[in-house]
Amino acid sequence: MATQETAAVPMQRRVSPKPVDQEGENTAWLHAHYDPVASLYTFTSCLALSDLNADGDHKLLVADLGTGRYNMKLKVYKGTALHMESAIVDLPTGVCTFYMDQNEPLIPAVAVASGPFIYIYKNSRPYFKFTTPPLEVNAVETYVWNQVKEGIIDINILKQKLIELKNEVGEHSLTVRSLRLLQLPPEDMDAFVSQHKYMVLKKQTVITCINTLKKTHSEESAISCLVIGTEASHVFILDPQAFTILATMTLPSVPAFMSVGGLFDVEYSIVVSCRDGNIYTLKRGSKTAKYCIELSSQPVGMERVGKNIIVACMDRTLVCYSPKGKKLWTVYLPDDITALELMQHEARGFKAIMVALKNRDVHLYKDKYLVNVLKCEDVVNAMKFGRFGREDGALIMTTKGGGLIIKLLKRTANFEARELAPGAPASQSVKLNIPRKSKVAVDQIHRERANSIEMHQVFQKDLVKLQLEATRGYIKSLHSSLNPVSSSQAEPVKLSARVQGIGPLFKMTVELQNTSSTNSLIKLLIAFRYDDNLYSLSRPLIQVPFLVPSLLYSFETLVQCHSDAGVTDSIKAYLLREGSSVPIISAAINMPVSESVVIV
Repeated sequence: MATQETAAVPMQRRVSPKPVDQEGENTAWLHAHYDPVASLYTFTSCLALSDLNADGDHKLLVADLGTGRYNMKLKVYKGTALHMESAIVDLPTGVCTFYMDQNEPLIPAVAVASGPFIYIYKNSRPYFKFTTPPLEVNAVETYVWNQVKEGIIDINILKQKLIELKNEVGEHSLTVRSLRLLQLPPEDMDAFVSQHKYMVLKKQTVITCINTLKKTHSEESAISCLVIGTEASHVFILDPQAFTILATMTLPSVPAFMSVGGLFDVEYSIVVSCRDGNIYTLKRGSKTAKYCIELSSQPVGMERVGKNIIVACMDRTLVCYSPKGKKLWTVYLPDDITALELMQHEARGFKAIMVALKNRDVHLYKDKYLVNVLKCEDVVNAMKFGRFGREDGALIMTTKGGGLIIKLLKRTANFEARELAPGAPASQSVKLNIPRKSKVAVDQIHRERANSIEMHQVFQKDLVKLQLEATRGYIKSLHSSLNPVSSSQAEPVKLSARVQGIGPLFKMTVELQNTSSTNSLIKLLIAFRYDDNLYSLSRPLIQVPFLVPSLLYSFETLVQCHSDAGVTDSIKAYLLREGSSVPIISAAINMPVSESVVIV
């Protein structure tokens, strides 16, 4: 692993001056180091802290993505200086350290997931390379390439057959060779086919995430197994010594984040967050995943605090779920989430979640309470908290511009005092002077306890009766068109009516609105039904014009009351279609009491 080695400088608490912050110093953290031109481009899964030489000096391992196609390297930092680095062939997706044996001194191995391979380093030297099992190649694709090799078909027919197969089964079912051929311009296809047609057609998956699982004991230096997730929606558990596959499990989607707990030889559980926006759980002996949680948005990061699952999503939320998938709480953040890390300080027994935001802030949450905000010099895209050098509470951060930031937790830092945590005002904690229970209240409590079953049955019976009556009334209104909004999809109309005046002459206004978004309505009538002995209308039948969608139309008629005895009745308005006797919609207008009839 060592291709370049520099003189290591022991990390101290005062290495470089901290830039002045507009909001002042953070009382919980010490600024140890900031290098804005460190040229580190990585993610949280590609950072690790470990005692590589068993000398008590923990080092920082960074799997650097370089430019994305070149300069991918595994870098080791001792203190604030680059200690050694090694080239990586493909893009790294994760880094972790684990113990393969119990030989003294206890030196951990380093596992780097890159493409379809896991590169194992031991004693700062390459030790082993594990390759994921190859996938089954499509039979039609193999047949087509064999025909090209034998000269039966030409390149144009090969391209046409591959395009048809891609449209039929999807591009994920084709090999990299076929996909590359379809991307090439026509003038480069001949050379590509001539170079590769005699090679064996293979289909290889890619590792998407990596983690470790203790094998027999739970001590920090115990032997651990490697757990990897692949692009083919598989999860493999590897033996730490022979690097053979101990268990294979299948997921419905491609895994993105993994959290592992338990012991392989006893009982273990693996929580996997996948690209389909769901979280699945895997347990010992299971071949397929169990559906657990459906997220509101795509996951950005996932950690487990105790038994609870905390997920950061793309919709700026931090959500906590129970092991059974019940949502416990949600925190809405002010900006997009760029990184998520578990802060576990074993000396203090403190666990919290660190969330890096796009506005350069790092929020620290204990449960759902915000207990600290850390201001950074640039947008943080990767974080790792743990022992670095000889400091127990070090926070390593890499920025969007490639910088390296190191913060140290003060020994006097106290996150239990929730100054920033939102909560109830102090007045709510004042004890109320609640009067003592009276004898009547106590007797009522005893009666309810003694007859609880009967009271519950009576309540349920009355509730069912109420629901039945409401359903009957709703069905009756639909059949008689008494509802104010039409239930017909062909004639969606809303009707309302109001009465103005004190009598004996009233003005009645009927309003119609076409609730359809595209269709207009024609050939409609408004008819009134009333008692001739009490009322007379100036327009008992109104011709409705062309109804444009979303516009409100008003129609007026005068109502004359003929009784001065204070007798009232209702007038019913019906909306009809010409040639039909069944109303589209209707409304009952209760007339007010009229003033005395004036006889002239």
